[in-house]
Amino acid sequence: QVQLVESGGGLVQAGASLRLSCAASGRTFSSYAMGWFRQAPGKDREFVAAISRSGGSTYYADSVRGRFTISRDNAKNTVYLQMNSLKPEDTAVYYCAVADSAIAIARWSRYDYWGQGTQVTVSS
Repeated sequence: QVQLVESGGGLVQAGASLRLSCAASGRTFSSYAMGWFRQAPGKDREFVAAISRSGGSTYYADSVRGRFTISRDNAKNTVYLQMNSLKPEDTAVYYCAVADSAIAIARWSRYDYWGQGTQVTVSS
C-alpha cells in the first residue's frame, strides 16, 4: 500500500513563499516520477509540476513556470514543491501523486496514488 503525506500548506499573503513536502512510503520511490496537482473550489484538478524518477527532468504548467520548483530527495522518499511569488490564483488544495512511469508527465490519469492534499491560501 502506497502512502503519500503532504505538508507545508498554509495561509500567506501575495508575494510570499511556501514549500510543500510529500513523504512517500510503500513503493520503491526512486523508480517512479512524481507530480504535484492542485484543485481550486469549483474547478477541475490541474497539473502543476512533475519530476522524473532521477530528478534530472522536470515539467511545469505555464501558470507556475519560473515561480515554482519541484525537487526530490530519493534518500528521504520525499518530493518538494517550492512556491515563490505566490498569487491569489494559486489558492487551492495541492496534491502529490506517484506516476506509473519514470518520466515526468502532466496527465493526471497516469498517476496511480494520491495524497490527501494540503491547503494553500494566498490572500491579496
